Amino acid sequence: MGLLLIKDMTSTPKWLETAALDDALSMGLKEGEFKHIKEVLGREISILELGVCSALFSEHCSYKSTKVHLKNLPTTGPRVLQGPGENAGVVDIGDGEAVVFKIESHNHPSFIEPYQGAATGVGGILRDVFTMGARPIALMNALRFGSLELSKSRYLLKRAVAGIGGYGNCMGIPTVGGELWFHESYDGNCLVNAFALGIVDTDKIFLGQASGVGNSILYVGSKTGRDGIHGATMASESFDDDSEEKRPTVQVGDPFQEKLLLEACLEVFQSGAVVGIQDMGAAGMTSSTYEMADRAGTGVRIELDKVPQREEGMNPYEIMLSESQERMLLVVERGREEEVCRIFEHWELSAVKIGEVVDGKNVDLYWHGELVSSIPVAVLTSAVPQYRWPEKAPADYESRRSFAVSEVPEPDDLGAVWLKLLASENICSRRNVYRQYDSTVRTNTVIHPGGDAAVVRVKRDDGRPEKGIAMTLDCNSLYCSIDPRQGTALSLAEAYRNITAVGATPLALSDCLNFGSPEREDGMWQIAESIRGMAEAAKAFDTPIISGNVSLYNETKGKAVYPTPMLALVGLIEDASKCVTIHFKKAGDAVFVLGPKPSGGLGGSEYMALHAGVEKGELPALDYERELKAAALVRKLIDRRLLSSCHDISSGGLAAALAECCFGEENRLGAVLECSAFKGRKDELLFSESGARYIVSSAPEAAPEIEKIASEMGIEISIRGIVGGDKIELKGVAAIPLDAAYNGWLKGLDEYI
Repeated sequence: MGLLLIKDMTSTPKWLETAALDDALSMGLKEGEFKHIKEVLGREISILELGVCSALFSEHCSYKSTKVHLKNLPTTGPRVLQGPGENAGVVDIGDGEAVVFKIESHNHPSFIEPYQGAATGVGGILRDVFTMGARPIALMNALRFGSLELSKSRYLLKRAVAGIGGYGNCMGIPTVGGELWFHESYDGNCLVNAFALGIVDTDKIFLGQASGVGNSILYVGSKTGRDGIHGATMASESFDDDSEEKRPTVQVGDPFQEKLLLEACLEVFQSGAVVGIQDMGAAGMTSSTYEMADRAGTGVRIELDKVPQREEGMNPYEIMLSESQERMLLVVERGREEEVCRIFEHWELSAVKIGEVVDGKNVDLYWHGELVSSIPVAVLTSAVPQYRWPEKAPADYESRRSFAVSEVPEPDDLGAVWLKLLASENICSRRNVYRQYDSTVRTNTVIHPGGDAAVVRVKRDDGRPEKGIAMTLDCNSLYCSIDPRQGTALSLAEAYRNITAVGATPLALSDCLNFGSPEREDGMWQIAESIRGMAEAAKAFDTPIISGNVSLYNETKGKAVYPTPMLALVGLIEDASKCVTIHFKKAGDAVFVLGPKPSGGLGGSEYMALHAGVEKGELPALDYERELKAAALVRKLIDRRLLSSCHDISSGGLAAALAECCFGEENRLGAVLECSAFKGRKDELLFSESGARYIVSSAPEAAPEIEKIASEMGIEISIRGIVGGDKIELKGVAAIPLDAAYNGWLKGLDEYI
């Protein structure tokens, strides 16, 4: 099909000029990809079309380097209503209700402009959720920053946290949890991952499809500006000395406008006039038009001059590639356009018909009545080339895994090391961060930030118990740097324990894979190995992956971040009133460590990194059967209301977990554990991060029943103790003053944020 170009060719605008190879390379296309596009189309392409192609061929939009590996992930299950491929995944929670959730990255924009980058990351993930018809009820975030000795890292931390809080708080959606870790590998690239969860009736789920020939396409929300142009392409590049010049590619968010858009969309869904809806996220109108047409197997006609614009003199290139925020495309039943427009006008938002669904398989773009682009949908979606880059383990892979921890002598003063660990930036309290987020708004939050998992209730007005939705974000980047396959699997095991520790049953997960360049053999090896580890663990734990995001090229001048496959796991508890938190409740309560005594578990640990500067060693073994049995025991004890508290043992080992149990929000309680029977390295008992272990407390009268049930289920109780006193002690191993430990832990981030 030929193009009908602007009639007066004597004044052909730049965006209609024929694209050359140099243009393609400057926009991130490879030479082979540029040739492929022209061969498939059988013609040259314009600068406008080159911009569209470069956006949809970008790693951020196409997943061209990871699709061959991602297809091996488990994505289905009896509760899965919608898996990968839509704006977000959907899981049935019973009673005609479902939860909708997803995690996505906004790494590159946040490094360049941390406040707006992080804020618009929140805005984008919220739109992914409410385009599915769900009302968002919770937010979380996962953050990675470089060494806090660097002023740049401190600046990024402060501004990104402020952006997250500013957007979420203005939207009136609670930020209920998150994850934060510091390491010099992130000096050149911070990571900002945003998660959102909403609730929807199972018969009111909306999809991003341009269905029904003749139906109208409406543009709704904020007007289009020049912010964010080439954001998707920029997010698929590594950084260099010119990164600061890319500020114009960072979008600017308006949470008050998004709040209006949210309410307008939820209202218009009730009308029954909406056939499909798609957020204009990465690549803006380009991705939304092509993706909606691709899912429906239809064609789309768009009249770009009708798109509401907030800046003078915008051209089709800028309109198609703008990533201005708070915008949607709606497919509306023909004849019901005015009804839909009235709803958006009530909310003081633009709602304009800019096109319609048509026969065929092309996206046709018009400018003042002239056809300026016609490209088959498949060329830029399903037919984008997929790469299987070569893989090769790093040269130091075996030496890092096989490092003998015995080469590091035990410290003479374990108490001093314990106190230092609690005050370190990767173990200390995150209150300086989460106190900037409103976790109470909407009054649904059952467990607030600071524990193993957050829990929000599903309110009832009929007397039935209120369900609880548990959620956690986890990734042990240090483990993944040593062995990405085992490290990713261990990260999911920790997430599984976190959901279990509040009393919930894990259901499904969303992943955000943050890595460096796939074009380096060791980089691709990390990516592929991590995906393989995630697949193995997800199958073992029966937690299908229902949505996700891939963020590659997180590197500067050839130095990549540590592998960071961030996992967002969601669970369900049928009665939210049964949930428990991590903190000890009463002096005199019994304490148990459920699970075996540690065997190894110092390799890759926070203790070894902090005390000896060693980021090596054999990672903790992962025994899926033991993890599942221990989790079943914990859920049974919580369901019977036998536990006063529960906390999993992971990063920082028993030393960190025990201390955190003592540091209650309202009161602090010491504890003494009996460890005289332990034989082996004392620092291993304190700091081992070996799995399938929980530290729990209960009223003294409940202790015999707990021991009986644990014995019946084949779970060892390896350590016993009692709550109370002014110190935290493992008898015969080490003891630290309660107040000194708490103050160091609480103030660990004070000088940074």
